[in-house]
Amino acid sequence: MFEVSNSLIRYWETEFKVLKPSKNKKGDRRFMVKDIRTLEKIYTLVKERGFTLEGAKKELKSKSKKDNTQDIINKLQKTKRKLENLLKDLDN
Repeated sequence: MFEVSNSLIRYWETEFKVLKPSKNKKGDRRFMVKDIRTLEKIYTLVKERGFTLEGAKKELKSKSKKDNTQDIINKLQKTKRKLENLLKDLDN
């Protein structure tokens, strides 16, 4: 999929703690959608944008914090809309 060696993927797995594919009894890795997305981000940062591994780790951390913040904001806005609708219903 990424046209890189299996050993590079295994190396990234040791370097990036967020990359944790499950393994079967034989030790074969089972990559979930979340793992594939993480690999895409790592690949883009390291191979396409030229980040060092340390730089890629920092970038992934900062993006994760930004994504979490945006998720929280979205949930709060949704809750606010629900509460406003409930208030309208009570007024009627």
